[in-house]
Amino acid sequence: MKHLQLNHISKTFPGVKALSDVTLSIHAGEIHALCGENGAGKSTLMNILAGNLQPDEGTIVLDQLTQIIRSPQNAFALGISIVYQHLSLIDSLNVAENVFANDHPVNKFGIIQFGKLYEKTSLLLQRLKLDQITPNTLVSSLSPAQKQMVEIAKALSQKPAILILDEPTASLTDKETRTLFEILQKLKKEGVAIIYISHRLDELFILADCISILKDGKYQGTFLKQNLTKASLIKLMVGREINSLKSESYRQIEILLSVKNLSGQKFHNVSFNLHRGEILGLSGLVGAGRTEIARAIFGADKIESGDVVLNNVVLNTNHPFDTISKGMAYVPEERKSLGLFSEMSVQDNITVTHNNLTSHIYNATEAAQRSVELKDKLKIATTNVQQKVVNLSGGNQQKVVLAKWLLTNPEVFIVDEPTHGIDVGAKFEIYELLKSLASQGKGIIMISSDMPELLGLCDRILVIKKGTLAGELSSAEATEEKLLTLSTY
Repeated sequence: MKHLQLNHISKTFPGVKALSDVTLSIHAGEIHALCGENGAGKSTLMNILAGNLQPDEGTIVLDQLTQIIRSPQNAFALGISIVYQHLSLIDSLNVAENVFANDHPVNKFGIIQFGKLYEKTSLLLQRLKLDQITPNTLVSSLSPAQKQMVEIAKALSQKPAILILDEPTASLTDKETRTLFEILQKLKKEGVAIIYISHRLDELFILADCISILKDGKYQGTFLKQNLTKASLIKLMVGREINSLKSESYRQIEILLSVKNLSGQKFHNVSFNLHRGEILGLSGLVGAGRTEIARAIFGADKIESGDVVLNNVVLNTNHPFDTISKGMAYVPEERKSLGLFSEMSVQDNITVTHNNLTSHIYNATEAAQRSVELKDKLKIATTNVQQKVVNLSGGNQQKVVLAKWLLTNPEVFIVDEPTHGIDVGAKFEIYELLKSLASQGKGIIMISSDMPELLGLCDRILVIKKGTLAGELSSAEATEEKLLTLSTY
């Protein structure tokens, strides 16, 4: 492979223009970094190149030949391998079966030759310095970092001409990161084209020859590493108008919730207060520990030390039932798997938590009435409350999750990526709901990777980095540059 050219690539999802007229050149023997905020379009572009998505417009040209990459298998055949941000391994298989999932060595009868399979896998594991893993180790027994390294081994097994890495070091230790960097430098010398996606700016300035930037799905330019500084790169990555989100603050003096020296599996010694009527943002990179902190406060994950105090009462956070009964609600990022019963009706989803908190006999008429009231209040687009949730759009599903918690009348709302994957119209309806809750004196903790969302809605923003509190910014002083700097420096 000598040259890869992406010409005028565009891709639209319902309500979202993920990529708009992106043109990008990648050369053999270079490490080409691709950066931008969460949602900028980086992963979408790489999934198009890897055959997982098809562009609505534009062409892919490989060594002067236009290619239509219809599937991952087609991408493999063209010499393209990808290391995903979200792992694609199968836990029930062993390491060797995962690494060579698409290319098991077989004899003339089509029977897998396990001796050769394990030998080839052992060589890859040695190359990655994974001394504690054997080819027949079950993937389910590996740590997240080890799984990530096996994912990298899987990509290398294809001997790719183009290697795409999407946030590959998010779960790696420093030692594993150094090993990966050594391998990438060697591959570069061998003429492999490497596309490297990372929010970690230090990595880009160590590894990359050049850096391309996406913002809101649009190409911002490609720059030689030596012509950029961290500050200038951040400037190029940010800078959108968010005035439409700005609103009156309802923050009161009274402290509603106190988190005191909280430590858990992926975070430690986190302390902050949430005031009545306040929208408090949690910012940080993927894997920084924001969700783990929220789940621990809610009682979904174990707390190793520290206290959670609501209305001057120390909560028993051993189980979510206790925190819910004391006035707390949690809207998870993964609404489909953690927030909803997809095959149940809108009514059943809205009333399920309230019914579990109360001991009175279920009243179908009352449940229907309350569900209809909330459907109308939140403008849930459904013909009736008996419709299955699985048939609703993402935005309307999110409204159902919010309606479920509104029925319990909580004091504190924790919302994790509340507008992830929903259209613009539904986003602003959810923003208005959160503002309305704050005006009623509710306290809201909002985790979001959308910086304009945080800047537009929050009274204060806490930045979480590697499981610790890296900084706090008031709405008056917070900017995208400052948030990104605290997250990455």
